[in-house]
Amino acid sequence: MENAWFGRRTYRSSDWSVERLVELKHRGRGTVSLVLPARDEAATVGGIVARVRRELVEDAPLLDEIVVMDSDSADDTAAVAREAGATVHRVGDVRPDLGHHRGKGEAMWKSQFVTSGDIVAFLDADLVEWGTHFVSGLLGPLLTQPGVSLVKGFYDRVLDLSGDAGDAGGEVSYEGGRVTELVARPTIALRWPALSGVVQPLSGEWAVRRDLFSQLSVPTGYGVELAVLVDTHLRRGVDAVAQVDLGRRAHRHQSLRDLGAMATELLAVADRRSGLDRGSDRVELRQFGSGEGRGAPLATEVSVVERPPAADVGAQEPRAGGGTGRAVLPDGLEGVIGRC
Repeated sequence: MENAWFGRRTYRSSDWSVERLVELKHRGRGTVSLVLPARDEAATVGGIVARVRRELVEDAPLLDEIVVMDSDSADDTAAVAREAGATVHRVGDVRPDLGHHRGKGEAMWKSQFVTSGDIVAFLDADLVEWGTHFVSGLLGPLLTQPGVSLVKGFYDRVLDLSGDAGDAGGEVSYEGGRVTELVARPTIALRWPALSGVVQPLSGEWAVRRDLFSQLSVPTGYGVELAVLVDTHLRRGVDAVAQVDLGRRAHRHQSLRDLGAMATELLAVADRRSGLDRGSDRVELRQFGSGEGRGAPLATEVSVVERPPAADVGAQEPRAGGGTGRAVLPDGLEGVIGRC
């Protein structure tokens, strides 16, 4: 474990007041966009947007925009978020010339085309136990340390085993989750040990400088967090990464079978960054049933598509008579986009 890095680059959200961060921002440290990737989060997204807008836009002008990226929600996520004060974009409607994939990473990648902040912060849209320090805390290292390009949040996880994430009686865990402990952490220890001090490498709360994020390939699914962490280290060194203790976060367990697909995406990210790309954007994951279906194979096709760096994607070509057509791409990138 990189104990020296841990000491240099680990902070607490209480290390900076919101007033101090606003002062630094207004000294020219950069504009800030907050992005919430969301899919069927009508129950929580409105409260999150309203609270952030009130505390970090109206009471203290820390954020320049709040954007919800709606990933084909079947509920009222978009309407609720818009009414609460967010700018809402349906992911499939952003740069349709580049195609559309399902997944959290896709929403984050496409957010680069509809936001303008020098710093982009990401916040999950299903938070129950949280505070606006989840946002301001992430911005502290980026506004105070010029050498920091990526900030990861970490927290005590309130595990609600009953399925109600708001249950105050949930079990508190200091671990990072099953996929983190069984896949992400061992992979990092074996391949990029300089990152072993990152407490929760798969945390959905993180912030990044746009000039870095736009240069990175972005997995369309759950591999986005690991990919951005590893690529930041490979491009700018471990000291370009910082982490902030955000306190507590309510968390719901997912099924073990669903976690298998997530683990597959993470291993594909790790393989590609270790020169072991299998040359395919699809992986067939075989799992097996239990109970009466015990031993019966269950095949799941896992997408491991990665989007090219946003900086390498050309502007959308205007169509005759208005509208837009295909993207104008730099030489050699047409094949990459074709695979997406």
